[in-house]
Amino acid sequence: MNTITLLGILRTAALVAVLGYVVVVGLLYLFQRSLIYPTWALAAEAAVRLPPPGLERVAVATTDGQRLAALWKPPRDGAPVIVSFHGNAATPHPYADRFANEAPWAGGGYGVLVVAYRGYPGSTGRPSEAGLIEDARAALAFVAGRAPGAPLVLHGHSLGAAVAVAAALEAEADLLYLEAPFHSALRMAREGYPAVPAGLLLKDTFRNDLRLPDARARDVLIAHGELDRIVPVAHGADLAAERVGTRFVRVPGADHVSILGVADQEAARLVRERRGDPQGAE
Repeated sequence: MNTITLLGILRTAALVAVLGYVVVVGLLYLFQRSLIYPTWALAAEAAVRLPPPGLERVAVATTDGQRLAALWKPPRDGAPVIVSFHGNAATPHPYADRFANEAPWAGGGYGVLVVAYRGYPGSTGRPSEAGLIEDARAALAFVAGRAPGAPLVLHGHSLGAAVAVAAALEAEADLLYLEAPFHSALRMAREGYPAVPAGLLLKDTFRNDLRLPDARARDVLIAHGELDRIVPVAHGADLAAERVGTRFVRVPGADHVSILGVADQEAARLVRERRGDPQGAE
């Protein structure tokens, strides 16, 4: 093989590699929201599933014309309303059932609202960072209309933690309770796709790191499992460090899903103390 032939092969290989890279990056850019919000993987029956005991199906209207499927339970005796924001591949039902019917929340008179984000089963629209933040505003407005003056607990898991942090910029909360949050979606993209210029291509950056310090929450609690392979525990630890006074619970043996509810006793204790009721109902 002569030198000219070898150079031609190398140029061709380099061109194929460059084109392949451009194609992969282009596909990631075009379909990034399908990866972040995998609504295609969720069963449509979630929209018509019977609500858990004590909750009712309601529709929450957004200011930009969307209608969100939601589960609602009104508070009792001046108790707080827990507004929970679900993960990116989840639906409202398990979160609503947990806060309405499981210890330590059951029997405490807590109200509960969990909305299905736009584009998720039962809700209109298409998801985006701006859209989910608008959904959070609609959830807060719904609570203000149905339970005026009720204290708030804002909860979120994974992607929902980012929505909860954004909501806490606009509403005062007794507690901001985050499970398996990422430091930012931008950092997640950079770690997951190091060869891709995420800073230029990512549409929804969810900068929890920049928002958390300004959150209007009296207490912040972050719980993260050491075995989390979806959002590494370093994200939760680093996010906690962004705001002085944040309580960080690092849970050995817990992963991205089994972390759910592990810190509920601590969360409920913080809420009760804010209400001047250190014992409270369980």
